[in-house]
Amino acid sequence: MSKERESDQRVRDRLPENCLEGLEGRENPEEKVDEIRLKASRILIVDDQPANIGLLQRVLTRAGFQNLQTTTDPREVASLVDQEVPDLILLDLWMPHMDGFQVLDSLAPIITAAVYLPILVVSADMTPETKARALSQGAKDFLHKPFDLVEVLLRIRNLLETRHLYLELQRQNEILEARVRERTKELEEAQIEVIDRLARAAEYRDHSTGQHTRRVGELSALLASVLELPREEVELIRKAAPLHDVGKISISDAILLKPGRLSPDELELNRAHTTLGAELLSGGRFPLLKMAEEIALTHHERWDGKGYPRGLAGEEIPLTGRIVAVADVFDALVDERPYKRAWTLEEAVAEIAKQREKQFDPAVVDALLYLVDTENPKGRAMIREIYDLDEVYDPEGIHAIR
Repeated sequence: MSKERESDQRVRDRLPENCLEGLEGRENPEEKVDEIRLKASRILIVDDQPANIGLLQRVLTRAGFQNLQTTTDPREVASLVDQEVPDLILLDLWMPHMDGFQVLDSLAPIITAAVYLPILVVSADMTPETKARALSQGAKDFLHKPFDLVEVLLRIRNLLETRHLYLELQRQNEILEARVRERTKELEEAQIEVIDRLARAAEYRDHSTGQHTRRVGELSALLASVLELPREEVELIRKAAPLHDVGKISISDAILLKPGRLSPDELELNRAHTTLGAELLSGGRFPLLKMAEEIALTHHERWDGKGYPRGLAGEEIPLTGRIVAVADVFDALVDERPYKRAWTLEEAVAEIAKQREKQFDPAVVDALLYLVDTENPKGRAMIREIYDLDEVYDPEGIHAIR
């Protein structure tokens, strides 16, 4: 009989009925881990000798632990853990097919900093090299055979307490993170509400209905969706695009409400609403505010580089700015203003298409043409929902433009 098997036999011979006396009186109202939860812990026992497993089962059962799982085949450990992660593994070292070190290697992907899984190695091999190797491979404690029954229960209890405290800390962290996310969202929404009200105040000064910003946001989101932007970005642009003209809050009524053509100086002052809006939105920590700043600054840039304020060209212009540029002009064309009639859908689309690769990104123009094409009833329905347009659009016009 091997040295380890002899030690196992001595432990079994020393198992008295009152082996738990040393643990009595430990429970008190201030225990760090709830006793019921502790006793419900899942414990996996791995040993190739059924007698050894039986010994540990009796000890643990008498201590109140009922959720025990065992295996005599170390090759099953990885799959058992994968099916349901235990709270503690009791692992023998010297076994056929796979020794304990190989089992530890197989569990390495699971035993990470994010998943605290205590492993208690139980072995008669008392050499420092063996102990050091087991601990370095992920074991949390090492128990020599023959072991003292009270000691083994205390070590098991301590490891389980640590495991449950870790899980509780993890749960509390998740709760705190959720609260932080909720509070961050509330702060973001509060900021956006204030800025949105500023944008509406600016819009009411030169738009009678106050619906321009909403429609630009909805159309921008439709265009972004056709361009296959991620859903999160589509929703961001839906909320950020209405702030494109927020800088107009700083522009004089004499310029915004002038019925005639603006002078060169007035035109330059009006164009400053892009940089003024970006400055108003700058410094935001939230993605929505950052996108809104980007849109406010770039929605008057042109694909051919002749726009303002920086004269960017092509893909130098952020995609969000290129999308809102099309949505903004399209909405201005189909909307009735004091100085102009509302253009028909056909007229507006023809004008947008004429500016393809000049004022507008060709891909964004194509996205708009796709939406209004009669062969795309779903897209047309969405456009009609935004603009309440009743005229029948001639599909031949779209294909000729393309």
